[in-house]
Amino acid sequence: MVDVFWKDKTGRMKKGVANLEDISLSGACLQLDAPIPLQTILSIKHAKGQLEGKVRYCVFRDIGYFIGVEFASDSRWSLRQFKPQHLLDPRRLVMRTVHRLRATAAPPSSSVN
Repeated sequence: MVDVFWKDKTGRMKKGVANLEDISLSGACLQLDAPIPLQTILSIKHAKGQLEGKVRYCVFRDIGYFIGVEFASDSRWSLRQFKPQHLLDPRRLVMRTVHRLRATAAPPSSSVN
């Protein structure tokens, strides 16, 4: 979960709590309860700082609004700066699957005639 800040069309500061669905060097996908208009400048605050960006898409899907944010050129995410708790490392996932398959594989049967 991250805090998100932006100004509405009247210039009033708004705050929301968002689920961080995805993050990369150049942007993020947030899930919020309310929409944010395209091109809106926003800040994503986390424990060690903040990231600035602009809304590139906003789509409603069953459980909320998914907001695509393109980070400003001087605002880049790095794993050292902020590591989301749910961040998935595909390499670890593959290795865990391989280990699990090896552990559950039955030993080869030996038949004696």
